[in-house]
Amino acid sequence: MTRMAAVALGLFVAAGSLTSTICAAQQPATPDFDVLGVEAAERLGEYIRIRTVNPPGNETAGAKWLQQVLAREGIAAEIFESSAGRGNLYARLPGNGSKRPLVLLSHIDVVPATDSAWRVGPWSGETRMGAVWGRGALDMKGTGIVELMTMVALRRRGVPLSRDIILVANADEETGSSGAEWFTREKRALLRDAEFLINEGGHNRLGADGRTEYYGVGVTEKVPYWLRITARGTPGHGSIPRPDNAAERIARALGRIAAYRTPIKLTPPAERYFKDLATRERDPRRRKWFADPASALRDPVAVRFFTANLYYNAILRNTISITVLHGSEKTNVIPPEASAELDVRLLPGERPADFVRELRRVIADSSVEITPLRPEREATTSPLGGPLMEAIRQAVETMEPGALITTPMLTGYTDSYYYRAIGIGAYGLSPFRLSEEDARTVHGNDERVTVENLRFGVEFFYRIVERVAR
Repeated sequence: MTRMAAVALGLFVAAGSLTSTICAAQQPATPDFDVLGVEAAERLGEYIRIRTVNPPGNETAGAKWLQQVLAREGIAAEIFESSAGRGNLYARLPGNGSKRPLVLLSHIDVVPATDSAWRVGPWSGETRMGAVWGRGALDMKGTGIVELMTMVALRRRGVPLSRDIILVANADEETGSSGAEWFTREKRALLRDAEFLINEGGHNRLGADGRTEYYGVGVTEKVPYWLRITARGTPGHGSIPRPDNAAERIARALGRIAAYRTPIKLTPPAERYFKDLATRERDPRRRKWFADPASALRDPVAVRFFTANLYYNAILRNTISITVLHGSEKTNVIPPEASAELDVRLLPGERPADFVRELRRVIADSSVEITPLRPEREATTSPLGGPLMEAIRQAVETMEPGALITTPMLTGYTDSYYYRAIGIGAYGLSPFRLSEEDARTVHGNDERVTVENLRFGVEFFYRIVERVAR
């Protein structure tokens, strides 16, 4: 290379470097969230139009669509089928590896919908009256799109990351989480040493005044432990009563179960939740109870207050709901067997074997059999503090200063269980602020999410992920 060519090349490189520096300096501090919100609404409409109703699921079709969207942004994604047609998507945006990865988790499947009961078709994905309508808009394709747009925005801006960002969209959450169970077992190496995970399971409650009453971050959830109880007896004609009637025996057992009140137990997440509520409670007596729930729960008056609230009651004790009954197929036939199924939900720290032992004592009939319908599992809990919780706190403070952040326990069940079980701190977090009316559309009619909520959600998640992954 001649000296003049070398000088020219040096000037060219310097000019390019200067141009890059100027471009970086001119780039706004944050993305244009208005634009990203509109884009999120468009993508969500497309995603809803891909029918992934479970059963049968057909999640591979949804996974392929996500894969195509990511490919257009230069992000490679893989699809792994847990069974035929049940696709699970995996993508990774690399950081420098100085910190452990963060996982953004959603599920592709949705529950069924009755077209005739909706004002706007459940599979239309239409934007009307300022909202995107369709099954999965809230549970949980809407959140999946917010997570997707968060990853895309980070990629577009070239944000330097200390953590890899992993995007996972699982199959078959709605009928038992078999996709997440399979993925964490068979593809665990893909998650490697992931430290945190964001999934559904949180709730941001919107008040009547349009302000957020609280941002709820799910750090734990009760574990379902479904049981069948069975009684047997001598069959015969209904006109001749028998002392060992199986239906009567199961009815007596159910009567004892229905009358039984499981012990109240205050877990750390529930205690923190109540103490957080105390900071916003206006009634002096209730504020005192919330501020010190351990003491309050020794006061019969306070106990009546807490247990009269269905949600408070459910997070303070193991619960039993009698849901399914089987007996004779004919009115005039005494059956040889009668059974009932119980939806039991156990608190964190509770052992299924201990619960069954207590249930046998309550039934007080050794001839009644108790059979688990699900494997024995204990509830899992993520740390109440740490870098991700701090990033959530800072994002809330930026977007809605002074808003309350708390840790309500989820009485239901999500895929987070399987990720916590392999050592990942899983946190339930909603990108949306929902009124009670909005929340009622989940698994109901007219499910929808506003475009403004999508815009808010993309900014909320972007701020959290960008902060924790810097």
